[in-house]
Amino acid sequence: MKFTSVLAAGTAAVLALGLTACGSSDDGGGGGDTEGVTITMLPKNLGNPYFEASTAGAEEAAGELGATVEEVGPDTGSPDAQVPFINTAAQQGVGALVVSANDPTAIGDALQEARDAGTKVVTFDSDTEPQFRDLFINQASAEGIADKQLELISDQIGGEGEIAILSASANATNQNAWIALMEEKLASDYPDIELVETVYGDDDDQTSFDKTAALLQSHPDLKGIVSPTTVGIAAAARYVSTSEYKGEVAVTGLGTPNQMREYVEDGTVEAFALWNPTDLGYLATQAAAALAAGDITGEEGETFEAGRLGEFTVGADGEVLLGEPYVYDESNIADFDF
Repeated sequence: MKFTSVLAAGTAAVLALGLTACGSSDDGGGGGDTEGVTITMLPKNLGNPYFEASTAGAEEAAGELGATVEEVGPDTGSPDAQVPFINTAAQQGVGALVVSANDPTAIGDALQEARDAGTKVVTFDSDTEPQFRDLFINQASAEGIADKQLELISDQIGGEGEIAILSASANATNQNAWIALMEEKLASDYPDIELVETVYGDDDDQTSFDKTAALLQSHPDLKGIVSPTTVGIAAAARYVSTSEYKGEVAVTGLGTPNQMREYVEDGTVEAFALWNPTDLGYLATQAAAALAAGDITGEEGETFEAGRLGEFTVGADGEVLLGEPYVYDESNIADFDF
């Protein structure tokens, strides 16, 4: 499935309710020259509609700033596969590298070498250890994402029963953080819901499809599947939609409207969540350009302007927060195109 760039303008206000305007500061906030800044966009893997959307946002921001963006990346979401692209970006002397990390530490040495060569490093979507980058553009707080997914699955299974998690790779930083928080919250706040298994589809459609089938066969009393990855939730919904489990097993998690629309409309999926990946790529590129231009250094308390999204403040450990998760269901999914 290919994402088309025409949606960039149409999704400008998707997360208006979740975006947080930040207080002003004398640190940062503009004045540098972003004209001609070169930025390399390195997603976890190519061919993923989620990252196609974030790259569209990056291109939108670059066009406004007079910067240039080139997307590169591996076909599979493995940490080692990202290293050559990081090395090439450093050798080319790009102004900034925007990367969604497949592992919090495995690409750290390569990122540090890029920084030593003068390339600013911004992580988005999935972080590294803080010492390996200048900023992390976080789509939403880990707590907010975990809470929202548990709220959704609890509502859809009536607050009790067995559930399973279908994640991306076993090393995916963001999914692992969300899962750990969900496990804690299940134990404390959802005593009647049991997490029976967590499996990994490696952000591959067929693998995720097969893992869904295996879960349903292994756990005949399963009431729901939570998939905190856009590839996984779509594959799980596709399997359930044509199976005996449709209407019996809830599927929710994090997905894009274009992937999930048919499954919401045919009743396979009641509701799911996400942020706006177009806005995420847009914000990451605005931040990367601000770093490369010298507007900010990544220190806590600095502020910078992010075009149509407004002003943002750098938080602790160089984190910049986009907003809160947004829920898509039958009442609103037709309003979005990404």
